[in-house]
Amino acid sequence: MNTNTINSIAYGAQSASANGENDHISVLRFITCGSVDDGKSTLIGRLLVDSRAVLQDHLAGVTRSGEVDLAQLTDGLTSEREQGITIDVAYRYFATETRKFIIGDAPGHEQYTRNMVTAASQADAAVVLVDATKLDWQNPQLQLLAQTRRHSLLVHLLRVHSLVFAVNKLDAVADPALAFKHIGAALLQFAKEAGIEAAAAVPISALKGWNVVTPQPGWCGYEGQSLLQILELLPNQPFDTALPLAFPVQWVEKFSSSSDTRQGRRVFWGRVAAGQLAAGAAVQVFPSGQKATVAQVLDHARRPDNVAAGLSAGIVLDREVDVSRGDWILAAPLAAAGVEDDFDTPTEHSPWPGQREINATIAWMDDEPLVVGRAYWALHGHRWVKAKVRRVVHSLNIHSLAEEEAHQLEPNAIGHVQLLLQESVPAAPFAKARVLGSMILVDTASHKTAGAVLVRE
Repeated sequence: MNTNTINSIAYGAQSASANGENDHISVLRFITCGSVDDGKSTLIGRLLVDSRAVLQDHLAGVTRSGEVDLAQLTDGLTSEREQGITIDVAYRYFATETRKFIIGDAPGHEQYTRNMVTAASQADAAVVLVDATKLDWQNPQLQLLAQTRRHSLLVHLLRVHSLVFAVNKLDAVADPALAFKHIGAALLQFAKEAGIEAAAAVPISALKGWNVVTPQPGWCGYEGQSLLQILELLPNQPFDTALPLAFPVQWVEKFSSSSDTRQGRRVFWGRVAAGQLAAGAAVQVFPSGQKATVAQVLDHARRPDNVAAGLSAGIVLDREVDVSRGDWILAAPLAAAGVEDDFDTPTEHSPWPGQREINATIAWMDDEPLVVGRAYWALHGHRWVKAKVRRVVHSLNIHSLAEEEAHQLEPNAIGHVQLLLQESVPAAPFAKARVLGSMILVDTASHKTAGAVLVRE
């Protein structure tokens, strides 16, 4: 794998924009992830400083002996500053002339993987940092760090739209060009084997600022764009607007007097998970099965308007229907076409049928292993149900990418499991619908988030 191949991947973001594939470039939410001490906090500090997003008094507060400690700009917890590591996800904001950014600085330690997953679930893109000094960069067959592979796989599983590999600390190796050639080739080979589509592989020095904001032509044999230039052109995460309506109810508000019976007297608030909300739409409440028509749709500012997936809305139905927090308002079922005679009743098929048996990919984040037979709380949308692990199908070996037989999942493992829910939920494959296809498992005793569940086909 030569540097020309790596350069061509970096130019992919630019060509996508030129072809009109990136028309919506408002705010980009991205995370930095990878192994511990790869320079994630330093990179974000560099982006903030070089884009002039840091006030002078804040900058002075993290300056020691004339040198700015860039990592201190994001590590806000006392324990983070004391230990020199990132523990929780720190969000920072900055803007260029062409785009606004929200950055999530995800921790690299294995024990904080749950925080990284939380950040990735809301991201449009991910920058996976790789520390060149930790690898046998002189070896063309070098092995990547386990956490680099784990974070890349998790980002891919969570359907983060764009992934950028940033090879950091190349200023600290004897032959930066050779190091980037070998590490870049290893990264792209791993991405190919894992089915990950990498937007770019970029050589950087977060400490010195090389190729972070301003391009460094020719350095490491790389002639592509800087990291910031690539981020400016990445597409936003598409919402599932083309699917049938799915709306998880988060809050119920009574807004009308009891004497007003022209329509329902409550507003059901939440964020549209799939499809589009419009007045006149026929809907069905899950799990009760009651049917109604949408009388009015309110946007986040309580203005009557149509609302698409990804945005918050309020729904007023045409009549009084028993709906509570945790219920779903779904597109009404359609009658099956073609009946044999007049005595047959057409069968209705919901676009989002309820399910109790779930096949899922799970990222296990609890300190205790996942074991067959144990019960957990499962949160799907805003609905809590009991879930029991029926079977661990396999565990994913993050080194070989092989699916290995397993009877339990160890902490930070990724695997395929079968779950049995106490009550049905309108689950769908995560590859089809992000919100309906995801849930979390919570330990019933400690109340810790134990696993991130992605529904399979």
